[in-house]
Amino acid sequence: MAAQTYRAASRDLLAQGRVELARGDTRQASEKGWGAAAQMVKSVAEQRGWAHQSHAALYQVVRQLADETGDEDIRRLFDVAGNLHVNFYENWNNAANVAGGLDDVARFLDRLEPLASRT
Repeated sequence: MAAQTYRAASRDLLAQGRVELARGDTRQASEKGWGAAAQMVKSVAEQRGWAHQSHAALYQVVRQLADETGDEDIRRLFDVAGNLHVNFYENWNNAANVAGGLDDVARFLDRLEPLASRT
């Protein structure tokens, strides 16, 4: 049940990020993008019984998934989400870059969602 909750939250957060970006709030859009990616990682981790209670644990899950699938883009796309998280605190990125980051997060979710929905 928690895995489904994380998965649904992931898609909701990405949608909220796009709304925040349309409002011109790149900080909130960035944080919603990070949250979307993190929630999807948590969904996969929860389903598999893997730790996911810290940033370090999330990055470990991503590494394991990249190794398992042979898809290094999983790691690279999660790094983009990490940069969005930094932007929430530093506010150094522009709207075009944040929009691209949200697009990358959408690709990340699309890659992980099938892994999160395996039973």
